[in-house]
Amino acid sequence: MEAFSLSSSISIASRTVAKGSCFKNVKLFPKSKRSTVYCQSGNHAIKSTGISSVLTETSPLISQDHGPALMESGSLVLSPNGKDYVEMHDEGIGIAKFLRGKAFLITGATGFLGKVLIEKILRTAPDVRKIFVLIKAENKEAALERLENEIINIELFKRLKQIHGKSYRAFLLSKLIPMVGNICEANLGLDEDGADFITKDVDVIINSAANTTFDERYDAALDINTGGPMRLMNFSKQCPKLKLFLQVSTAYVNGQRQGRIMEKPFCSGESIAGEFVLYGNNHNHQVSLPKLRIEDEIKIVSKSKKDLQDDNSVLQKMKELGMQRANKFGWQDTYVFTKAMGEMMIDNLRGNIPVVVIRPSVIESTYKEPFPGWMEGNRMMDPIILHYGKGQLTGFLVDPNGVLDVVPADMVVNATLAAMAKHGSAGKPDYSVYQVASSVVNPLVFRELAKLLYEHFSASPFIDPTGNPVRVPKMKLFSSMEDFSSHLWRHAVNRTGLGALSNLDGKLSQKLEIICRKSVEQAKYLASIYESYTFYRGRFDNSNTKRLMGFMSKEERQQFGFDVENVDWKDYITNVHIPGLRRHVMKGRGLNG
Repeated sequence: MEAFSLSSSISIASRTVAKGSCFKNVKLFPKSKRSTVYCQSGNHAIKSTGISSVLTETSPLISQDHGPALMESGSLVLSPNGKDYVEMHDEGIGIAKFLRGKAFLITGATGFLGKVLIEKILRTAPDVRKIFVLIKAENKEAALERLENEIINIELFKRLKQIHGKSYRAFLLSKLIPMVGNICEANLGLDEDGADFITKDVDVIINSAANTTFDERYDAALDINTGGPMRLMNFSKQCPKLKLFLQVSTAYVNGQRQGRIMEKPFCSGESIAGEFVLYGNNHNHQVSLPKLRIEDEIKIVSKSKKDLQDDNSVLQKMKELGMQRANKFGWQDTYVFTKAMGEMMIDNLRGNIPVVVIRPSVIESTYKEPFPGWMEGNRMMDPIILHYGKGQLTGFLVDPNGVLDVVPADMVVNATLAAMAKHGSAGKPDYSVYQVASSVVNPLVFRELAKLLYEHFSASPFIDPTGNPVRVPKMKLFSSMEDFSSHLWRHAVNRTGLGALSNLDGKLSQKLEIICRKSVEQAKYLASIYESYTFYRGRFDNSNTKRLMGFMSKEERQQFGFDVENVDWKDYITNVHIPGLRRHVMKGRGLNG
């Protein structure tokens, strides 16, 4: 599939783009002579001549004693930290009741989070009517094969297998409806009958499809992360029974903001770089504010692709273009930039459709459900953990006092279901944002993480190919690339024995030097990609998410809990996450016996 779906047609609001041009010459937002942003923000459109309606606050990074808030109903109880008051509602949100008999359309269902979401729905609400699963495939048979291989037959669903026994497969096939489609195509790539089948029946649309590569080529990232939500929102307007559109985003759409970052929607035309200019400069002189227009970004990509069509370096240049455009407007990489524009598209096109945006931080292995430690693929911090455990990486470029904002996958899913039920039942055309994050309420400091990794791999080392345990030193944390590079080179030389052999065998020495340089460059590239996150100065407020938990009954908090504040990071990292990583990603390789 060619990135940007240049062969497809897309309807945007009341306008339709002709086939063969996709985003081309489309006016997605109203023209304005001033730097104006537009945001629906609930029932009423808001026009602002400033740069942002999403400003960081100067409140402390870590939550303090807020005292009791004004409550609508229910009772006040102290949260586990003994400080904050949380409202308890005896009747709860009604999560299980909302799920009962509903029909869902889920994109990105074969991804890590999508699978955890499907498993939770089917286990806690077996009376759900159906789940349409949008799958990229050649035909129906291929889509069914992917459903079987990537969802039905995987270990994540073993509790459901235990529950349903011999009828397990029949139960899942009665609930999961594979639909051949592609979020990067007009009408989601569905044929007429398939689209009609979904639109007449669907109650909730969940978009968890995304390209999460930090430095993805700009055209590909823009197509799925920005164009995808646009196409899906247009599709949702054809669904008469639709109760909610839910977008799985990321807390890092907040880009290079600093301090405590609130749960506020993005408005069309916002620029984080503009916030820095507006609030970080002397107001006595005029400054030029960068103006973000998504239609301009689409034109830039189209023109660049046309200019580069005969260039062998098109992949690298499209990657560079994405990073350049992201940095220009105040985002750290192509991934979060295009996800932020996706949120803007949703707000601009939604009309009266109720919208919930879930913004998780770094999603890692499951905390408890369906069992602790399940994960798939290398998540954000996992390559560093594995390379360190294998003795291949003994230091990293990171702020020792910085925070890694982590949240377990099952807590993200539980928060998603709670927000879905609350707003799907309300029937109001609101736009609600929930940041599922830990950096404010329960920060995991990098210095402490490094200590936990050392303790784990010292007690439970990897076994090398010769059968010997890999002994790891304490991880060194570097604040400059120069110091980190020097450390990498020294470690590579010692590990390969290059220094000892340099005077003995010229050819061997030259070969080892090439290996060392390649190893160092790979580690430096990894560090450069992660640098915006390992030195991140923002902390994600989760007041809306905590308030959501307050609406839940005691039973719902037990079944659908997402209290990130109560996670014991030492226990999670050493006893849940790393063992899960070793089992499900490493597949047991490097384990003793």
